[in-house]
Amino acid sequence: MTRTGPGTPLGQLMRAYWQPVALVSEMSEERPVKAIRIMSEDLVLFRRDDTPERADDETDHQEGAAASGVWGLVGRYCAHRGVDLSYGRRENGGLRCLYHGWLYGPDGRCLEQPAEPEHSNFAAKVRIPSYPCAERNGIVFAYLGTGDPPPFPAYDCFRAPEEYTFAFKGWWECNWLQGVEGGIDPSHVSFLHRFVGEDPREVYGQQFSEEVEGTGKKLSELVGAGFRPDIEVESAEHGLRVFALREFTEDVRHVRITNLVFPNAFVVPFGNGKAFCQWHVPIDDENHYWFMILYDFEEVTDTQTLLAQRLSQVSLPDYRPLRNRTNGWGFDPREQRELTYTGMGLDINVHDQWAVESMGPVQDRTVERLGVSDRAVTANRRLLLKAITSFENGNPVPGRPLDAASAEELTGPLAIDTITPADGWEEAWRQRESERRARSPWAGREVRRAQR
Repeated sequence: MTRTGPGTPLGQLMRAYWQPVALVSEMSEERPVKAIRIMSEDLVLFRRDDTPERADDETDHQEGAAASGVWGLVGRYCAHRGVDLSYGRRENGGLRCLYHGWLYGPDGRCLEQPAEPEHSNFAAKVRIPSYPCAERNGIVFAYLGTGDPPPFPAYDCFRAPEEYTFAFKGWWECNWLQGVEGGIDPSHVSFLHRFVGEDPREVYGQQFSEEVEGTGKKLSELVGAGFRPDIEVESAEHGLRVFALREFTEDVRHVRITNLVFPNAFVVPFGNGKAFCQWHVPIDDENHYWFMILYDFEEVTDTQTLLAQRLSQVSLPDYRPLRNRTNGWGFDPREQRELTYTGMGLDINVHDQWAVESMGPVQDRTVERLGVSDRAVTANRRLLLKAITSFENGNPVPGRPLDAASAEELTGPLAIDTITPADGWEEAWRQRESERRARSPWAGREVRRAQR
């Protein structure tokens, strides 16, 4: 469940899905070429020099397009002498090696070998790895599997207009699965993100400082007091839906719903009117990037403020957190006594990072002890093992549409923080979610269309 290199059973499964490889914002206009390492494979991503900066290319937005026409993703090393192509020159829509001038197209084919005889057909016999790419709401995705790529699901993060979204990423020094399991664990929020003093948070994680509608209480207060939630997990076409149910009063429940988006993403509510989808993508088996698309159902996103907040917490160009293992994640014992439960600052992303990195690069699961509160974690592991076998046998797997029609069925996933009557909460949260979407400038169109 942790090994994703080329040829591994899990690696083959994860390559069958579109995976984030870079933020569009990190591909500078001056030099949009970047070395990429994903699932222990070294590649180079580049924007073709024969396409406009902002593509109107029909194929870039076509569901399941074989190639974007804008981005190229090829093997990092020249097939001639192994030179690093991430330093190559963008020419004629491809990358030219600096050593002997071999030119590679975005499909990995060698197009020119200037030093070879003019009549030589040697170039036609040379090809390096290449993968189709597509851009969605600030992230470049790639399909690293075999055969034609599947169409993109109709998830909210892909359907939301770009002005209602924000994309970012970060490097975590641990296996990808630890990151995913942290995201689908609903009981940790009662402790890890707690405040022992007044919550002054104005940075990432401020959703825990927002008042939950109809309660008069902040989310941090609700989850802190309800440290023993009832956790229910159900199967869904996208993977798993996880319910954390906390008693607010005798007649009222607090309902928080998160989702596993199989195989390596999750969707969680992000304060009132927002949610985000976050992928945990292996760099190798001991490091990974998380990529996020935040989407707002009601208001245009203040991208510049969010970007400034996030950039203040990382070092570039690798997006490594400033608080990390080398400096104890910024742990301050006085802060732990007087302000935050962790003593590691106000950014909940650091709290989550510490939790999964402190387990070690690859957690030793043979010595852990799981309880009832870990239902989502155990359900995910069973699903993952089952899917590896199913995929090896050529059978369908969760969250991977077979065609455009099945892609349209993969919607949402629904993620909400709300209160409901204690009786009939199953219907009540769906009604609240439908009402929120009906008010949305963009999601409302989908609701009205479905109602027609």
